[in-house]
Amino acid sequence: MLNIEIRRPRIEETNELYQFFEKVIIDTFTKEGIGEKFEDIEAEIDSKKKYLVSDFTSKGANRYFLIAWHSDKIVGSIEYGPASDLICKCTKDAFNELPEVGTVFVLPEYQRIGIGRLLLNYMYTTLQHRGIEEFCLDSGYARAQQIWKKKFGEPDYLLKDYWGEGFDHMIWKIKISDLI
Repeated sequence: MLNIEIRRPRIEETNELYQFFEKVIIDTFTKEGIGEKFEDIEAEIDSKKKYLVSDFTSKGANRYFLIAWHSDKIVGSIEYGPASDLICKCTKDAFNELPEVGTVFVLPEYQRIGIGRLLLNYMYTTLQHRGIEEFCLDSGYARAQQIWKKKFGEPDYLLKDYWGEGFDHMIWKIKISDLI
């Protein structure tokens, strides 16, 4: 595998991170066959930008990002923070006390070489060091759902056709000790 550095983002990398989010989110929507949903793409990009600002302003207390760095550029990201409103609503608040791991993105040209797995492993360690034993994760992207199902098994919540016919949403509750 490539020489990848996993670390906290720096405030001076904000614009580069914004560009990274735009690139991976547009690519994801396109590969999912929903690249024409411009408002949804903008909303997704905007939410990731807000998460990043929350990380910087709270010094990692409200949101906590890690990035993968290679050859002088950001090639991956992951973060955790409070469970989203979507997760709380769809689980009827069953997961509202759990942190949510999300923003697991890897540049298209760096996918399928283990960077996502590396980011996850660093996040598991981070969560454990903070005394967190469980987290939740969700996905409305079919490609990502296949990866998560392979890694975590069947979701705890399957919301059939949540995003329209054939577009499900899945939510997992994960115990870190089961992963390490």
